[in-house]
Formats: sequence, C-alpha cells, structure tokens
Amino acid sequence: MTHPIIKVDSISKRFGGNQAVDRVSIDIPRGSILGLIGPNGSGKTTVLNMLSGELMPDEGRIFLEDLDITGKSPSSLVQLGVTRMFQMTKVFVRLSAIDNLLIAGQALGLKKEECHARADMLIKELTLEHVQYLDAAQLSGGQKKLLEFGMCFMVPPKVALLDEPFAAVHPVMRQTMSQFIKDRHQRGQTFLLVSHDMPIIKELCEQSVCMNAGKIIAHGKTKDVLDKAEVIEAYLGGDHE
Repeated sequence: MTHPIIKVDSISKRFGGNQAVDRVSIDIPRGSILGLIGPNGSGKTTVLNMLSGELMPDEGRIFLEDLDITGKSPSSLVQLGVTRMFQMTKVFVRLSAIDNLLIAGQALGLKKEECHARADMLIKELTLEHVQYLDAAQLSGGQKKLLEFGMCFMVPPKVALLDEPFAAVHPVMRQTMSQFIKDRHQRGQTFLLVSHDMPIIKELCEQSVCMNAGKIIAHGKTKDVLDKAEVIEAYLGGDHE
C-alpha cells in the first residue's frame, strides 16, 4: 500500500455548541485525486481549513509525509508544499494576471528567469494569454479561478487543496481547469478536491470520502461511495447553507 502523503488522525473542531468535525481520519494517497464530498454544513471546509492552517484542531494530528504539521501557519504550509485554493477566489485584483503569477513565484523562491518562464507557460496552459496584462479585477470569475490555479502551481506543491474550484465557472473554463488537474495528476500531483459537482467528482476522483454532520459516513471508490444508501440519504435530506 502506498504511504499517504497526508495523514489526518482523528481531528475534531467545535464552534461553541456545534461539533463541526468529529474525530475525522483521512489518508490522502500520494499521486491521487481524492474527492471530499457531503451536503452543505457537513464539515468539509472546516477540514480543509485545518489542513491548510487556517484553523487549529481541538484534538487530533495532521502529518505531511512523516512531519507533524498540526497548527502550522498557512505561510509555513505553503513553504512545505501544501497549497489551498479557496471557494472565494483570492488574487491581487489591482495587479495584472501575469504579475500575480510572478509575485507568487517570487514568494516561493523562484529566480527571475525561471519565474518568468513558468508564468509564461502557465498563462498559455490556462488559456489566459489574451488577458494576461489586464488587472485581475477585470477578469471574469472563471478567469480569476484559472489565475489562482496558476499561482498555486508556480512551484508545484506536494498537495493541492481545492475548495469548490468549479463553482459558477463557465463550461469552457471548467474544461480547461479539469484538463489542468488531469495533466498534473498524470505527472504525479496529489489533490484533495471538495466539490458539489458530482459529474466532476466521478470524472476526476477514483476515490472519495463523504462527510455528514461532522463525521465520515463513507469512503472508498467514488462509484461505491455515491451508491451507498447513507450517502444518498445525507444528500437528499441535507440542510442547505
């Protein structure tokens, strides 16, 4: 069995009287695209927030390879190779698209020549050539998402945490994004993908984990997970945020 690149060991998080995450354990296999699914309010984003350093678990540990990364800051985790794409896109709106990529590369320690070469490559791969000199504020929502993808991959991370990357994105850009993930996966990149888009989950994720009410209720091959009665019941009976 492949040693997991990230091991989540019984993490929990409570907000006041609400147990948002309750002793969740997940192994993210190296080189996989693991789906993390569940109805709204199930605890998925809280798990991502703990994996990316936005929140500290109340209990439990998180390991990157053999390193305990529990409670490390988001900036420390980026340097260690754990990057996060947020549901609400985070780019520098007053800078051009190409400058967003260059700043991301410089922050990750790339030298000037390599930084420009990688930025040019990603601009082409993400089909952003025609908007590369526009301020990011002028880009569509989908173009901003693609730009954020590029920023995360100026230096390929060990693990990319994706929070609803396909939400409200034009179908053409969804296809570009999907192909980008597939291409990186073929090169050995590891992803954790949170999405409500079941066709995308089925297309990209061989394995998935389903949460409901802060707990894992199913894990395994995506098709098997989606066919489980408790998963179907959770989605049909789930509360909507």
